[in-house]
Amino acid sequence: MSLNIRPGTREDIVQILRFIRALASYERLEDEVVASPELLEQNLFGDNPYAETMIAEWDGKSVGFALYFYNFSTFLGKPGIYLEDLYVKPDFRGFGIGKALLHQLAKMAIEQDCGRLDWAVLDWNETAIQFYKKLGAEAQHEWTGFRLSGKLLEVFAEMETPNEKS
Repeated sequence: MSLNIRPGTREDIVQILRFIRALASYERLEDEVVASPELLEQNLFGDNPYAETMIAEWDGKSVGFALYFYNFSTFLGKPGIYLEDLYVKPDFRGFGIGKALLHQLAKMAIEQDCGRLDWAVLDWNETAIQFYKKLGAEAQHEWTGFRLSGKLLEVFAEMETPNEKS
């Protein structure tokens, strides 16, 4: 059995979308997936890509992926890598594939002089939490995530701010 981690390509778009949908199903968020092959083509492989992917192959078969992008730490004065999604097919869990994907990201972070590698996990996903702790990752309990999306994002973006009043 051999494991290969490689960058995702345009040819992987359909498989990447399958992984995204499978992850959403596992996280009980299927209704939130609106990604399409066209959106992934544009935003992962277009003129201005916003994120990148890694594909894990087990004996030549795609069995998992990581989707990540670069951020910046003002405190460190350095870029970082944010892991948006990590997914391994259930039948291939326990073989070190998730660890290998994270290891590859950690190596990239060091090679590119990034200050850190961050990600989030749902608070009910105890299996993932224990996996990450076993790797030596530290939970960031002092931070609370916030989000504006969909209609709320649109409404807020259209609001008048004090400096825009005439």
